Amino acid sequence: MPIRKQANAAKSESFTIALPATSANLGPAFDAAALAISMFLHVRAKPAKEFSIRARGCDTEICGRMEEHLVLTTYREVLRLEGHPIVPLALELDNEIPIGKGCGSSAAARLAGIALANHYGKLNWTDDRIMGEAARREGHVDNVAACWMGGLAFGRISDEGEANVARILPKGKWPLLLVVPEERLPTEQARGVLPKLYTRADAVANIQNSMLLAAAFTQGRSELLPTALEDRMHQPYRARLCPLLPALRSLSKKEGILGVALSGAGPSVLIFLAPGASFSGIRRRVRAHLAAHGLSATLIDATITLRGASQSLR
Repeated sequence: MPIRKQANAAKSESFTIALPATSANLGPAFDAAALAISMFLHVRAKPAKEFSIRARGCDTEICGRMEEHLVLTTYREVLRLEGHPIVPLALELDNEIPIGKGCGSSAAARLAGIALANHYGKLNWTDDRIMGEAARREGHVDNVAACWMGGLAFGRISDEGEANVARILPKGKWPLLLVVPEERLPTEQARGVLPKLYTRADAVANIQNSMLLAAAFTQGRSELLPTALEDRMHQPYRARLCPLLPALRSLSKKEGILGVALSGAGPSVLIFLAPGASFSGIRRRVRAHLAAHGLSATLIDATITLRGASQSLR
């Protein structure tokens, strides 16, 4: 009897989690590294008689749509595959992450669904199991690792399908400016323009720059970024789909701007600023520069967050 009471109490309790946006690839670290960014998807759930969603914040139309909702679809699928009953939930979503624009929205949604299934299904999954499940559903692990753990995350999926991940806490301050266009870019389209083969020179250059990038963050050496962000594997091919990138790259190394990289598969762009740089001054320059190229975008001040989704549960 006490066990039954405990189970019923667990099923009736609310559950909250906050999942950060992420920016993957970071120039040369294609499908291998991502940063957690200080914008969050806040999820609050409570068992109910039927499923419902109340959404506010960014992209509320998508977040509030019941059909093919990525959080709920993942939640249902995980419980079904594990042979557990599906508890209907009333969800409240407060979203700060642009959807479909290279900011890790799908990784956050999938992890939210898995976390809900883990809680209400009493799966007792470890962090590695949660990240592995999300990575298999995403097809890559970089966004998943950064979203779940925070900071700068590295990862790969082994030949056996296991997620191997590592997290570091970047040294020093790393102010960011996220430049988000109005249009979305499906990941499938962004991947479709990539070549099937690369030259040895391009592969070696990206490996070298990725190592420099890791050193820059671990040692707090922001002066390495202009070189470390150079990429030959995806940005040259995606530039025609992401017009913000070629327009903004010319600002790199100028007056407080350390470097520019495509955020994930795009079309958003991540600008790394020098510590102490004037956000307002750089925003004005970026807006004027984009206007001169016939472009417009939303500019979001951000930082690297060390808070991952797993920390919000503790």
